[in-house]
Amino acid sequence: MLSRGRRFLLTRAAWWWVLCVGLWPLLGLVVLTVQDGLGANPAEYLIRATGDWTLRGLCLGLAITPLRAQLGWPELARYRRMLGLLTYLYACLHLACYVLFDMGLDVREIVLDVLKRPFIWLGASAWLLLSVMAATSFNRAVRWLGGARWQALHRVVYAVALLAVLHFWWMRAAKSNFNEVLVYAVILGALLAWRLQRAWQRRRQRAAKRTSV
Repeated sequence: MLSRGRRFLLTRAAWWWVLCVGLWPLLGLVVLTVQDGLGANPAEYLIRATGDWTLRGLCLGLAITPLRAQLGWPELARYRRMLGLLTYLYACLHLACYVLFDMGLDVREIVLDVLKRPFIWLGASAWLLLSVMAATSFNRAVRWLGGARWQALHRVVYAVALLAVLHFWWMRAAKSNFNEVLVYAVILGALLAWRLQRAWQRRRQRAAKRTSV
């Protein structure tokens, strides 16, 4: 028999609750913008806030599989796509705030800024990879690519996480503020280590089966 928590995860109410929680930070930013509460530098505030929520979304999305395995709650998997798309939404907002508010949609200035500050192209690379993942996150794409190729493609999320942390670290380096970066790096490192350990255990199990045959 399923526990109460697992039964709740299967309900439509739980799906809407997770969606509302995911959109709550965006609503908060909209309210602050309307109320002129973004401080002396609104562009910097919005860029930083949307970037922070992108990194948090990456951490939560990558935590789904370990939590599902450790808790024995396969129902958590149904929220992985939603978390991925919410993360992509905040990544798009992060890029839009930079392009519109910080650079004034000046293509020449954006190109010069990318050449002058390499952490910008690190972030842009992460966004492009996320775009590929978002475009192939739907059932039709899974059927078109095939399960094995789709899974291999979506493992690029670890490259996205690495690029995002490097982008964040390089940006903070100018201000010598590494505390937040360290937190994200530790979380993502632990999640990656769990995945690598799991893959190694599976290889040992397959090798043991072949040896016993």
